[in-house]
Amino acid sequence: MKRFTLTNVREASREDIFFIAGCQMQMAFETENITLNRDALLRGVTMVFDDPSRGFYLVAEDRETRAGCLMVTPEWSDWRGSWVWWLQSVYVLPEMRQAGVFGAMYAAVKQKAADRTDVAGIRLYVDKTNLKAREVYQKAGMNGDHYITFEWMIRPLG
Repeated sequence: MKRFTLTNVREASREDIFFIAGCQMQMAFETENITLNRDALLRGVTMVFDDPSRGFYLVAEDRETRAGCLMVTPEWSDWRGSWVWWLQSVYVLPEMRQAGVFGAMYAAVKQKAADRTDVAGIRLYVDKTNLKAREVYQKAGMNGDHYITFEWMIRPLG
């Protein structure tokens, strides 16, 4: 395993669009054996940069090499009168796994949330069969005991 030396967790910029999209292509294939439509994915990532109300991305770096990324998507909670931030599109390059990359990105999101008065907490969803990811999130102090996610999608991937 490559030795990881975290030098930075930063908000992503447009220069990271292809890296983020590449990570999402890999994640979809690794976790669900799905090949995403590259053009649709690039449009989707770019749209986050075009409209910040959709969320923002963070990128973790090992010196000058990008090691992982995640997206934060805000959801308004009328119960709390504040935002809940959803972590989505979490991906760490295989050679950087088990080296604290997710933990560093999660800590950065927690600090950003704590620095604001209008964010109540952080949530994420994970495929129930992705046991490795579930273990990582539990070790980070998150729990999956409260909600079950149901969905209906009108448009399939692609």
